[in-house]
Amino acid sequence: MGNLPVSKIDSKPTDHLLDASGLICPEPVMLLHKKIREIAEGETLLVIATDPSSNRDIQKFCLFLGHTLFQTIEDGQTFRYYIRKQAG
Repeated sequence: MGNLPVSKIDSKPTDHLLDASGLICPEPVMLLHKKIREIAEGETLLVIATDPSSNRDIQKFCLFLGHTLFQTIEDGQTFRYYIRKQAG
């Protein structure tokens, strides 16, 4: 994860990583939609983004599709979203 500060949850492994750093709306959510289809139910995905609107977009994406956004971490201008894929 580069030079990002490490938080307690970062020490827990995630199953998949999607780095959408430098991309702007709607690209992070479009990539998330593609990636979530590729992973198995119950697996976790870490999404890294730098677009502030991704905060709103990723929350709504998870709510609408029933996935669990179980942690959001903001480190300066970088956002990390920990998502668990639910059945659907």
